Amino acid sequence: MTERMRELAGEIVRLQAELDREIEARRKVLGWTVNERLVAFEHGIAMENRRLRVTVASFLAHSNVVKVVTAPVIYSLVLPIAMLDGCASLYQAVCFRAYAMPRVRRGDFVSLDRRHLSYLNWIEALNCLYCSYANGVIAYVREIGSRTEQYWCPIKHALRISDPHKRYYEFLEYGDAQGYRARLGEFRAALAAEAEPPPLSPAPSDARE
Repeated sequence: MTERMRELAGEIVRLQAELDREIEARRKVLGWTVNERLVAFEHGIAMENRRLRVTVASFLAHSNVVKVVTAPVIYSLVLPIAMLDGCASLYQAVCFRAYAMPRVRRGDFVSLDRRHLSYLNWIEALNCLYCSYANGVIAYVREIGSRTEQYWCPIKHALRISDPHKRYYEFLEYGDAQGYRARLGEFRAALAAEAEPPPLSPAPSDARE
């Protein structure tokens, strides 16, 4: 990684920290806080949220036929996603331990707290539960994949790829044969020494209003 690339990576970290501060400020405006992974709303805010809940009958009445017909197709993906979840967990439990690699904490990526929001009816809460699970599993598996790639093939692509994982920027340049032979062990040692990272953002496992 060049000096300029290190500077840009540092700037990304600085901007992420600034974004986290803005998110925290917005939470205060919306009247909720996180304490030991439990979410709590101010009493007045919680009452207002319940008042804004749309009944299931009204929700269904305003849903067009296309949404109703496509719902089974959308929810059918829960089976392959659940299989991916289980297979990825088994994979890292066996292989990461064998190669002395730190395992990914699933709870840092899969959070099912939205279902407790009182302004959602049970259908909306179920939709949120599904989206939270599906996207969380994908993020979880992506992190498992990125650690695997760092161990076996920490090399950038010749062509630009969209939205690479966070480890990618540290990888060796495409075509750097000497660097690959000289530094592959360094990448593996760094991975073995890596502590399990904290969540990228607070991911409460539960919530109450």
